[in-house]
Formats: sequence, C-alpha cells, structure tokens
Amino acid sequence: MKNNTNQTEQPINEKEKRENKNKIKVLVVLIILFLYLDFCIFFAYLASERATYKPIIYLYPTQEEVITVSLGHKENITSSYPKYYDNWKVLARPNGDLIYLRTNQDLYALYYENKRTIKLKVEKEGFCIEGKDIASFLEDKLAKLGLTEREAEEFIIYWLPKLENNKYNYIRFATKEEIDADMPLNITPSPDTTIRVLMTYKGLNKPIKVEEQKIITPERKGFVAVEWGGTEIK
Repeated sequence: MKNNTNQTEQPINEKEKRENKNKIKVLVVLIILFLYLDFCIFFAYLASERATYKPIIYLYPTQEEVITVSLGHKENITSSYPKYYDNWKVLARPNGDLIYLRTNQDLYALYYENKRTIKLKVEKEGFCIEGKDIASFLEDKLAKLGLTEREAEEFIIYWLPKLENNKYNYIRFATKEEIDADMPLNITPSPDTTIRVLMTYKGLNKPIKVEEQKIITPERKGFVAVEWGGTEIK
C-alpha cells in the first residue's frame, strides 16, 4: 500500500510543477508586456513634451514657378500634409496659391509637425501677458514679425484657445538660429525674403518679470516665404 501511495502522488506533483511553471511563464510575459507598454508611453510622452506644433509654410513668388521645399530633419517629422517624403514640389503663384505636383492638389500652405531637437526654456527676455489680452498682443507682435493680416489671423485662430485660458503666459519668439537648428528649411529657388516665426510659451498662475524682447520687422520684398509655428515650454 505504501508503494501505491507514492506512485499516485508522483504524477500529481509533476502536474503541479508543470502548472506552476506555466503560471510563472504567463506572469513573466505579462510583466514584459507591461514594461514595454510603459516604456512606449513614457517615450511618447517625452516626444509630446518636446514638439513643435502647426508649422505651415506660405510661398509668394514674383511669378508663377515650380518651387521645391525640403526639411532638414526628416526623421523628426511626426505629421505632414501633403505627406512629406523627400521634399514638396509645388507650382506656386504670386498670390500664394499652390498646386502640389505629385497629386495636382490645390493648396494655400504646406503643413508639418516635428519632434523638437532644441531645448527651450523661460529666458530673461520675452513677454508676460494676461490670458485675456492674448489676442491683441498677438495682433501687434505678429504684424511686427512680418506676417500679413491673413497669416496672423490663421496663427491666432490656432493658438488663441491654448493661451487665453491661462491666467498669464510667458511668450518668447525663438531666434532664427534656434528655428534653423530645430528644423532646417531649404527652398529652391531661394526666396528673397524668408520669415520664420516660432512662438514659445508657458502658462503661468502669476506674472513674472522679464525684459521685453526686441523684435526687428523684416522687409517683405521679392519672392517671400513665410513659416509660423509654436511650442510649449514644459
């Protein structure tokens, strides 16, 4: 009887061992999946924290001509319209109308967004503006930065909801060197005037003291290319 009992218990123990091993395997797989998802979410969060939003490009040649627009950090582009491959090639007219030659699509601007490659922070210069005053502030400053009323209107329509609900906003317009480092822009034939506006901002609960940023108004002459976008300082 003793031998029979041992023979009965042995397969039961083996079965339990197999079941325990399977449970451990499942647990390990679940842990790996959890860590992988957490890893993906973390880096997606970092990417969203350092993003340049809604850059759009307008082209105003002096005569109808084919223009090629190339972006320098293709790997950092997160969204684009029309879809960006190696460049955009368009037929551009002096009034700003574009025909995308890949699809013969009528456009008024080229759009992309990208992961930011430069670190931006609150500097000693800039502007501190109450949320309720953002619209009039942008109307004034965008005109000084060289945007037309139409270009400024499209900028304000996009950014106003993101800024006016903040009690205060720190705003600074990035330098040409910062913008070029973040996303180099090459246009062929080369424009006579290139205006690139990148607004950096941070929502604030209370005002801060900053030196007012000096703005130099460009002269729009000849073939003009204009780009505007923005990014939040975290």
